[in-house]
Amino acid sequence: MRYSTIYKSLVIILITVLASHTEAQERKKAMHMLETPKTLEEVKKYALGEWESISIELRPTEDRTGSGNILPTYLRRHFKYSEGDKFVGTITLFGDNYGQIPLMEFEFKGDLKWGEEHPIAVGAWKIDYILNEGFGVTPLNDQAAAMLNQALPPGVSAFEANVKQDILQKAFPMFNIEEGQIVSDYDLIYFRNGMLFMGAKHVDGTPFDMVENRPHQLQIPLARKY
Repeated sequence: MRYSTIYKSLVIILITVLASHTEAQERKKAMHMLETPKTLEEVKKYALGEWESISIELRPTEDRTGSGNILPTYLRRHFKYSEGDKFVGTITLFGDNYGQIPLMEFEFKGDLKWGEEHPIAVGAWKIDYILNEGFGVTPLNDQAAAMLNQALPPGVSAFEANVKQDILQKAFPMFNIEEGQIVSDYDLIYFRNGMLFMGAKHVDGTPFDMVENRPHQLQIPLARKY
């Protein structure tokens, strides 16, 4: 009976400790979400960690065939910001509204170049993503692999479903990339209520591949991945 009483007491203590720890974590999370970083140093520190899409997103994309048509693109984003102004971004494309038909995944790795304040909101800053460490492309089904393999440029191996291939600094006409080119994305970043906002895509599908194409509005936000 004595050991049973001790055991019950230990269980109660353990439950109390765990509950207290959980409550402290939730309180810390809630306080963190109330923060609105404004200075560049505050923003850089707040960005550290992982961020992901709340749900499947829709954005306009220019037709890579040069038809001039604007195509709907369904995707999920995942970004990780690390010390030393480093980032890894992953974008997964889908063939439907609800993410049930995965098509392709892109992984971007490289340096962050921080710029001036962006006029869209107090605490928004211009930021450039320099893809100088990796540009991974993974077709997620046989049909996507076959599409990528059409008119495959020299120096690029044939794609296979669910196999990532790094095309960093390789010519890839489908993505308008030339041999030796370091791809950059000229964007913005802003935090509010614990959410990360990047720049909204241009309605005509124009990419952020030039400084003059930097976005002016805010896109659907990413949530911190805890």
